[in-house]
Amino acid sequence: MEYRTLGRTGAVVSSLALGTMTFGAEADESTSGEMMAAFVEGGGTLFDTADVYSSGVSEEIVGRWLSKNPTEAAQVVIATKARFPMGGGPNDLGLSRRHLRTALDASLRRLGVDNIDLYQMHAWDAITPIEETLSFLDDAVRAGKISYYGFSNYLGWQLTKAAHVAAAHGWEAPVTLQPQYNLLVRDIEHEIVPAALDAGIGLLPWSPLAGGWLSGKYKRDVPPTGATRLGENPERGMEAYAARNADPRTWQVVDALAEIAEGHQATSSQVALAWLLSRPAVTSVILGARTIDQLNDNMGSADLKLTDDELQRLTDASAPQMDDYPYGPAGIQQRHRKISGGR
Repeated sequence: MEYRTLGRTGAVVSSLALGTMTFGAEADESTSGEMMAAFVEGGGTLFDTADVYSSGVSEEIVGRWLSKNPTEAAQVVIATKARFPMGGGPNDLGLSRRHLRTALDASLRRLGVDNIDLYQMHAWDAITPIEETLSFLDDAVRAGKISYYGFSNYLGWQLTKAAHVAAAHGWEAPVTLQPQYNLLVRDIEHEIVPAALDAGIGLLPWSPLAGGWLSGKYKRDVPPTGATRLGENPERGMEAYAARNADPRTWQVVDALAEIAEGHQATSSQVALAWLLSRPAVTSVILGARTIDQLNDNMGSADLKLTDDELQRLTDASAPQMDDYPYGPAGIQQRHRKISGGR
């Protein structure tokens, strides 16, 4: 397992993170415990959860495991999130000081800890002033309730604004961002990745296998069935089968993954994760397994080293479609600057 710093901090985390959204829903407590044990045994140190995962049950499962395994718990970095509704009242959501105070205390209680290593804002809140959110987070760091904070699902301008507002007030700076990022979803490279690099913020990509598409388990023009997320609901969210099946780019990527995997005696999932681990600003890739077998397969990516040619082939095969300007060739040419004479 490779280890990387959490953004610009001195905290070190494994390059793979264990996502726990399945805990208490698709994975019962026994299976969840197996996955946590296997992940730590394999060198993993970063657990990522959220208060809304299974309505708090995911945090409770993680907390009970930490309590029963104090030696392992001492090495684990705990990340959780807040923002979405945890009750029916008008103040039971958002990034206000009022809601975050309640949400943070509840997460500390469910996890059974005195401090959360990484506290993340689960999404932008268009109502709450960013100053209110950031001042609360600065207070929480100084009170010892959290060590660091970050964001999830923020746009590039939102990330940049937060970083600059924190700096202007002398508050603790954000250290991470969780975006959706994978070979089929690369639009964050236009604005979000540059914003993260500029601010020294580490990326924690979620859905690294595009909801299972990059595992190779779905076939062209064969609607999925059975015990998979799309088999149970082919029109499930952003990963719905019909739209991606109709896009030639999907199968271009899937075919490239399969061919490269065969050359390494690896799986398509492992190759997709290895590509993502090579991308700029990526700190740790969040694995979202439903079973111990899926987790063990995904963790095999930590030892997989792709050649430069293989990485480039995947980058080319997955190149996002874009207009000529501002992100296409005309925009790139306009932004390009070269100083003659090598100076």
